[in-house]
Amino acid sequence: MTFAIEVLNVEKRYGALQALAGVSLAVAEGEFFGLLGPNGAGKTTLISIIAGLARASSGEVRVMGADVIADYRRARRMLGVVPQELVFDPFFTVRETLRIQSGYFGLRDNDAWIDEVIHHLDLGTKADANMRTLSGGMKRRVLVAQALVHRPPVIVLDEPTAGVDVELRQGLWQFIRRLNRDGHTIVLTTHYLEEAEELCDRIGMLKAGRIVALDSTRNLLETFSGLVLKLRLDRDALPEGLGAELLASEAGRFTLRLRDHFELEELLRRLREAGAAIRELELEPPDLEEVFLRVMARH
Repeated sequence: MTFAIEVLNVEKRYGALQALAGVSLAVAEGEFFGLLGPNGAGKTTLISIIAGLARASSGEVRVMGADVIADYRRARRMLGVVPQELVFDPFFTVRETLRIQSGYFGLRDNDAWIDEVIHHLDLGTKADANMRTLSGGMKRRVLVAQALVHRPPVIVLDEPTAGVDVELRQGLWQFIRRLNRDGHTIVLTTHYLEEAEELCDRIGMLKAGRIVALDSTRNLLETFSGLVLKLRLDRDALPEGLGAELLASEAGRFTLRLRDHFELEELLRRLREAGAAIRELELEPPDLEEVFLRVMARH
């Protein structure tokens, strides 16, 4: 099986600092994969190694089966990266920038695709504007366009919506979802965990250069988060022996943490047996932010 990205026991050291400590993961073709972690966890270092901007101290990395060192030309062609930093050449227009980027990959007569990318990223009114005149949000759109200009099958987005407005964020995700539906593999790093929860099929979490969680988004939510139940009863105290974790209580209002829906059914049964009447009930679904905090606290 050919993976879109395959990382095998990768380590990276900067002198005495070990930025990555034996990271292994595989991203399937067509997957929407989230790579999460606190600042300094090693996310950008790993992306730099995948993109060929840094070399691992040990281990192997392949993009669509191409080794990023031994077969670096094909590996680069298979990959488009949107970096965190706003890097641009102030001497060219948006369209010229994208044509030059096409040339880096030996692409001629690429204007039809450039026009489509410009349209979907809402850059049409700025296509002939000089890069140095653009706002920060517009420059970030151009970075996304540059990553897509050679139609790579694998796209890595490193904090692509940092510092951009809501309208751009929504438009960008519509375009990226479309690319994913068309078969592109997407790897996303973000501090907006609601984005990762909504978009990603599977998530890997990094801490101190190590993978501390790697599973489908659904499994992570069910395994680590559980459910939060808010109740208002006809009494000021909970019946004995409910078994759920009590998070807060005040004047007949209770907040409880449950492992899953089976525990919810059991709790409701015990409330009925105890004769407690439920006046209000609110069930909060699992939340990726809570999962993230729990995983980071455990490692």
